[in-house]
Amino acid sequence: MIATVSNARAVRTFIAGHRGLLGNALVRAAANDSALVLRTRDALDLRDAAAAEHFMLAERPTRVVLAAARVGGIHANSTYPVEFLADNLAIYTNVIESARRAGVERLIFVGSNCSYPRAAAQPIAEASLFQGEVEPTNSAFAMAKLAAIELCRACNQQYGTRYLAVMPTSLYGPGDNYDPANSHVAAAMIRRFVRAAKDRTPVETIWGTGSPLRELLYVDDCAAAIHLLADLPDAQFDALLAASRYPVINIGGGTEVSILKLAQKVADIVGYTGEIRTDPSKPDGVPRKLLDNSRMAALGWQANVSLNEGLRLALADYRARYPAND
Repeated sequence: MIATVSNARAVRTFIAGHRGLLGNALVRAAANDSALVLRTRDALDLRDAAAAEHFMLAERPTRVVLAAARVGGIHANSTYPVEFLADNLAIYTNVIESARRAGVERLIFVGSNCSYPRAAAQPIAEASLFQGEVEPTNSAFAMAKLAAIELCRACNQQYGTRYLAVMPTSLYGPGDNYDPANSHVAAAMIRRFVRAAKDRTPVETIWGTGSPLRELLYVDDCAAAIHLLADLPDAQFDALLAASRYPVINIGGGTEVSILKLAQKVADIVGYTGEIRTDPSKPDGVPRKLLDNSRMAALGWQANVSLNEGLRLALADYRARYPAND
């Protein structure tokens, strides 16, 4: 999936964060490509500026996909805002700046739909970026993403780099994080209802009113979109960078589901037959964040994995990784 750039230099792609949900999928999507550069967190701490620069100058990748981040769900973001801001600012600054100094030809930064304003018009267009306040429950994470997007824009302006930010919708699938304190909504639902079915819990209570809508995208579909962008001919890639003030493009799946409906879907797939209740005393988060996916659609990309199929695949992954919990 990795092509040769216009100057004919062999392409070597550094996937930062290759053990995360999206990074793992990016590696799977490039399984037949031997020109990937990968480092574990133990081998390379991207929060360390000197280490990041030494690595980048030594390896000289031609492309970077920056998927590394400190991530978590609404509880983790609300509880540890300092870590979510400081760690992610360090990672993003170090990778983007060291990539520039090493002459990386293309960099794709993985942003987040949570960086859009809480009150943005739906579906959310890329032009909505920086046009209002973000959701307070994950503002530290969102602000770090916004700072990185601004750094990409500034590098493109000042140094003529070719750095693009992708804005995926909420991702789920194989390799997800099921930690009780840090998981996102789909993973949290799978873990919760597998346990409830095993324990035959009569009632399960989910956070919030259950009414917020979430657009979910199977992670391998997102990885395919990013590889498509990375492999675009120079003229098309440059056109994306020049299309608006900020070099961003949405990656949306087009499938929306309420939190309560998602809980019911996961319960059905798992085989949980108890009652599902909501807890309005807990935060809902953003009411809705459907992305405008028209620019990716114009490039010929669309999501292929349905929500039901994706949840079944994610459940199979969870059961294979955590058989003792089933």
